[in-house]
Amino acid sequence: MGLTEKIKQLKPYSALLKGNLMGLEREGLRVSRKGGISQAPHPKVFGCALTHPNITTDFSESLIELVTPPSGSAKEMLAFLAKTQQYLYYHLPKDQSFWTASMPCVIRGETYIPIAQYGKSNRGQMKTAYRRGLANRYGSTMQTIAGIHFNYSFAPDFFKQYHQLQANCATLRDFTDQSYMQLTRNVVRYGWLMPYLFGASSAVCKSFLKGYRAHSLVEFNSSTLYEPYATSLRMGDIGYQNLREDEFGVKANYNSLHHYIHSLNSGMQTPCAEYAQIGSKKQGQYQQLNTNVLQIENEYYASVRPKPNINSSKKPLVALAEDGINYIELRSLDINPHLPLGIDEQQTEFLEAFLLFCLLEESPAISSREQFEIDRNDQLVAHKGRQPELNLIHQEQQVLLQDLGNTIMDKILLCAELLGAGKQAAVKEIGARITHSQRTPSAIILQQMQANKQGFFDYTDALSKQHQKDFMAQKVDKAHFAYLDQQAKKSCQQQFAIEQADNMSFDEYLADYFRSNLDG
Repeated sequence: MGLTEKIKQLKPYSALLKGNLMGLEREGLRVSRKGGISQAPHPKVFGCALTHPNITTDFSESLIELVTPPSGSAKEMLAFLAKTQQYLYYHLPKDQSFWTASMPCVIRGETYIPIAQYGKSNRGQMKTAYRRGLANRYGSTMQTIAGIHFNYSFAPDFFKQYHQLQANCATLRDFTDQSYMQLTRNVVRYGWLMPYLFGASSAVCKSFLKGYRAHSLVEFNSSTLYEPYATSLRMGDIGYQNLREDEFGVKANYNSLHHYIHSLNSGMQTPCAEYAQIGSKKQGQYQQLNTNVLQIENEYYASVRPKPNINSSKKPLVALAEDGINYIELRSLDINPHLPLGIDEQQTEFLEAFLLFCLLEESPAISSREQFEIDRNDQLVAHKGRQPELNLIHQEQQVLLQDLGNTIMDKILLCAELLGAGKQAAVKEIGARITHSQRTPSAIILQQMQANKQGFFDYTDALSKQHQKDFMAQKVDKAHFAYLDQQAKKSCQQQFAIEQADNMSFDEYLADYFRSNLDG
């Protein structure tokens, strides 16, 4: 059944889509007054990062991650993020700011990027050891890149109705998993749209590439490198990539949930001679969790991930295998430095329509030939997406980016009909960027940097401080601040309880963790 037929069939049941849920994870560096990554530990006022549901850390002790709970609307989700970000500004030490771009501030060197700490529990030690492994394998600088993750799930009642309309003989659970994997394949297939439409990292501080291997960037000014037609250097070959994993033949396979789980398990079980040279321990401290191609499944960088229920106590791949897919995590979004939250309601509404399109559009298995096309298109768009007359490859044919983009955009607009007028307006407005590349965030940022005669750092620093000033001038939601105060206290109580409950050494804990993971 084609896309148009599916939309027609689902139209009477479009109200079921109102039960869909969404959430955001917004990352950002704490930056010192001098312009470098803050060396201070995660502020105590934010509680304990191991267990806080809304304010935690990513790779670095200074890389904050703000997390919203599942929400039924973009307005509700963004309101929660805004109030949480305001709380962050109010409680940041006076000599620090919150960096409002994906690419980092001034990098003084690998040793000036403090790895995140999560307490003395086995669980906390594992999180830190994993990050130490990332630093030893890829370098810490790469891990300072920030992004926004958009989490989305379709309502169970929608899937129930969709299952019936498709007259699919699979169980509802299997049909749901199959549908989410079809969606995931289409996100991979059409993923180049994300950096083109929303990429906001066409320039970078020179310090980021100090001592870096050969790259294609050119000088913007004495402090900044850029690519004239780039959309998202974060998603390009200077960003976080699975270069080693690809070399070793470990590539995520999205052709079914079983294939996906098996491909990542394979990476977690495949020894790597290069990582063995790093060693597991030095002077009693773990340098990485193991010497396999992947320490754990999260090490495989992906623009999209099928995710299990976040409240499951099981290991992620075990939970996926036993309980199925609960939601999709879209990971390819840059932080837009012009937007106070790095993202806005219009972009979120577009993303909803895009994910619905990815669910309903035909989604055949991805062959190795098509994967090559996908990888090539992704790199082309990241580095040269706004170049006039740029050709992508589609079904082994050269096609103009604008022609392919407008064809896809027409389909996304059809899907937006099921979501309501607001979503259609967002698709039309954002879709116009396909033809008018000067309207993309990457183009606007470069144009303003040139007009202001500012390099990447000065430009982003000014925006970061302006956002902070604006948030500090707004009225405080006392109830939300009280809620976050409570969560900070509660998170440290939970971390303490986890530490007290440990009944084995860290060595035993790790051995047990990987044994049960592989058994699963």
